[in-house]
Amino acid sequence: MDKTILTLPGDMPGLCYSLTVLRFQGSDPKAPKAYLQAALHGNELPGVAALHVLIPRLQAAEAEGRLRGSVTVVPFANPIGLNQFQWDDHQGRFFYGSRTNFNRAFALIDRPDPALLTDDADGVSCDRRLKATLQKLALDADLVLDLHCDNEGPNYLYMPAELWPHSADLAAVLDCGAVLTFEGGTDASFDEAAFRPHLAAGGFERRVVATVELKGIHDVGPDTAEKDGEGLYRFLVGRGVITDAAATPVGPFTGKGVPQSYVEMIRAPVGGMAFFHVKPGDVVRAGQLVAELIPVPGDPASVVPVHAVAPGLVLTRVLARAIRVGDDLVKIVGDERSATAKDGGALES
Repeated sequence: MDKTILTLPGDMPGLCYSLTVLRFQGSDPKAPKAYLQAALHGNELPGVAALHVLIPRLQAAEAEGRLRGSVTVVPFANPIGLNQFQWDDHQGRFFYGSRTNFNRAFALIDRPDPALLTDDADGVSCDRRLKATLQKLALDADLVLDLHCDNEGPNYLYMPAELWPHSADLAAVLDCGAVLTFEGGTDASFDEAAFRPHLAAGGFERRVVATVELKGIHDVGPDTAEKDGEGLYRFLVGRGVITDAAATPVGPFTGKGVPQSYVEMIRAPVGGMAFFHVKPGDVVRAGQLVAELIPVPGDPASVVPVHAVAPGLVLTRVLARAIRVGDDLVKIVGDERSATAKDGGALES
């Protein structure tokens, strides 16, 4: 394993950030190359926990001559967001300097040429330097996994529609509750930017590019880390990156694989305290009570019920119970396009 620490200059004198990159050298140049990163939103740690389990297994495979394809791992992909706190509350989703989501506004290039990625040159802000650096690290990889998490929910994936369903092995090995595919753009998220340079080349059967949502933000511990790390390892074995006859074969995916336009985003019509009546994994019918919002405690007449618009699977639930008007409450995955679906862009800000 080669460990490199890249230094990213900050936006003021005396400030810099360190980005740790781990490289594992494969023995077969024709084998698939893999790139995995975690915590692009700073404090989303289930992916970091999974990599904590995976990294020693990659080291062992490399040392034992079982690593066929080269693997690059960036355990903490966002040292800028990792260090952003407001009082005692971590704020790793948006860059303080521009209010831009760290997983938006990546450069969209039309071929895998690192010379096209110029945002790490002098005179650009540190968040843009970081994004260009991450894109260059992933540019030649066949398998690109960006590990995130949601508030509350199971494992699930976002990926370009062109890569489904032949990427079902990743969904199966991680026991995903759903796979949401997108066509066109997602506001230049990392997965879109990692896939776009290879779009014209075709041959997608070898390629997997996905945003991997590993359960909820509080699901950080030895049991979930072991399960997810083992799943990532088995995926790499199944794809021919690693040789391991003892690894359990990947079974079929039995969850829902649908366009992200099939997701109903249930939002709060008023602000207040939330009482939820459903949880991730529940199957709801149209009109079923999902939550109650309570703006005036003690006044039953003020309670605002929130209902499912269409039937489907409750995929995620927001962690907060103090809700503002317009806040997302739950994602429900249906069997047809949502009446409120938007054309293009990301599901959430």
